[in-house]
Amino acid sequence: MSRVAFIMDRLFRRFGLSGKSFIPLLVATGCGVPGIMASRTIEQDRDRKLTVMTTSFIPCGAKMPIIGLFAGAVFGQNAWVATSAFVIGIAAVVVSGIILKKFKVFAGEPAPFVMELPAYHWPTLANLLASTWERGWSFIKRAGTLILASSIVLWFLQSFGIVNGSLSLVEDNNVSLLADLGRMLAWIFVPLGWAGDMAWKATVATFTGLIAKEEVVNTFGVLYAGLGEVSEEGTEIWAAVAADFSAVTAWSFLIFNLLCAPCFAAMGAIKREMNNWKWTLASIGYMCGFAYVVSLMVYQIGGLFTGEVTFSVFSVVAFALLGLLLVLLFRKGYSGRDDTIHTAMALESGK
Repeated sequence: MSRVAFIMDRLFRRFGLSGKSFIPLLVATGCGVPGIMASRTIEQDRDRKLTVMTTSFIPCGAKMPIIGLFAGAVFGQNAWVATSAFVIGIAAVVVSGIILKKFKVFAGEPAPFVMELPAYHWPTLANLLASTWERGWSFIKRAGTLILASSIVLWFLQSFGIVNGSLSLVEDNNVSLLADLGRMLAWIFVPLGWAGDMAWKATVATFTGLIAKEEVVNTFGVLYAGLGEVSEEGTEIWAAVAADFSAVTAWSFLIFNLLCAPCFAAMGAIKREMNNWKWTLASIGYMCGFAYVVSLMVYQIGGLFTGEVTFSVFSVVAFALLGLLLVLLFRKGYSGRDDTIHTAMALESGK
């Protein structure tokens, strides 16, 4: 890992990151929490914050069921869907690194690469078992607490509704409390193409995905299959999902959930690493905003090419956002000198 980070340092510096940022990004392909925590090895504060803000763009293991669901239901089980998801995540990291590095708060050259290159050696069985148990037990605790609790709440909201002025069991999801809650918030995602009967389902699934990304497929399982058994890939609900999502709306939904704020556990890791609520909220806000902008452009511009979208004010907004994104990418960055240089010059001059 140290040697790979050393090799990647020259490449990563081109878009504002240190070679040490490669390790958190690589770890994040398994889980965003240890990926974010791995950023603490980066000495320079601004490089560490930039890495924390972009690490969750990389698809983690919890996002793979979402990819598998739409790859199977909408895209004919094509392998390129998963590959493109990682390409989109990497592109988001690169674009964000270039854009954010041009702002004053992140400006300056990455810190010089200094890292010990330990000798190659075989991993010990004890360390391997300890690491496996730690990660396995962490998932068991999460599955037995957050995921179980959220599933119970989700079942209650989906099974009950207000009928004739009183709370009672309902058989139709469309009159449930969950549907009412989803419809209240669904307007936010109308520009992304989430419309019709699927809008509230997609909205609810997105918000439950903030608890744990696996919950997106679990939520669709409850909404589309009721109390039926649903596998990790959601094969039992493929037909129902395909009826609600077109290729463009599926990409819009998929991209938003891949790039938006991570699960609660990863948000907690961001808070611990940032050690500042303002930076934590700024990081989460940036990820959600970036995901919304990209999904909006994908649906509005992509829909124009497929004929699914008619030119509207949202199309104008999408092209305007695309232009703004290109301006931010290619504009000249902050030209002020690094604070450390100012300090050094002040010390030299005796001021």
